[in-house]
Amino acid sequence: MTVRRERVPLVVVGLAAVGAAFFIVPLIGLVVRSPWGDAISALTAPETLEALKLSLVASLSATAVALVLGVPLAWVYARLEFPGRRLLRALTTLPMVLPPVVGGIALLLAFGRRGLLGSWLYGTFGITFPFTTVGVVMAETFVAMPFLILTVEAGLRSMDMRYEEAARALGANRWRVFTRVTVPLIAPSLIAGAVLCWARALGEFGATITFAGNFPGVTQTTPLAVYLLLETNQDASFILSLVLLLVSLLVLVGLRNRWLGSA
Repeated sequence: MTVRRERVPLVVVGLAAVGAAFFIVPLIGLVVRSPWGDAISALTAPETLEALKLSLVASLSATAVALVLGVPLAWVYARLEFPGRRLLRALTTLPMVLPPVVGGIALLLAFGRRGLLGSWLYGTFGITFPFTTVGVVMAETFVAMPFLILTVEAGLRSMDMRYEEAARALGANRWRVFTRVTVPLIAPSLIAGAVLCWARALGEFGATITFAGNFPGVTQTTPLAVYLLLETNQDASFILSLVLLLVSLLVLVGLRNRWLGSA
């Protein structure tokens, strides 16, 4: 059987080309105008290595926290019905569309020394989170965890629950069913969500600089270093931007089947 191919109007093709160019041209500009000859020296500079190391540690820590807290939350959203579930779900995924700076201010008002919980933590235990490395992890977790929650929730909703029912019928307890049946079945969604969460945490800027500041070696992650270098050493800022661009591209290409739904 011959498949008839639909003719696409030239106007649609032209607008699509302009839309694609809107995204591609700036990326080409970054690649072409970057000082490739100075790439090694820029990437091996002490301040650059420090920022890259902190970014890696903080983003991986944020992903770990998101897995511990986000997977149970996704399970609750996918499996339980209770009053206010939709509102709670909307509130916990709001950081996906919330301006990051607003998220940073919200964190300050909650966990700052005069915040809702921060004042008690500081007065009782002497614990403070703003402008610390822990604060970086908190800011990155706040903006990145919703990506993991939504991805894992989608995986839980799409899986065949008959496998869980069969395992329970054979005498497996809830924990054994979850670890031996549920987790393997949603593993692709779990991995995709974790990688998306990590990539978002790695590129976080607004909430981090607002809640944790921009202190080299303590809170200055790679995006913050790019912002600072843009005023003092543009060549180095271009190279670091390329690093973040490459990581983001690899994530999108690697997850194209899971997240974008295309081959």
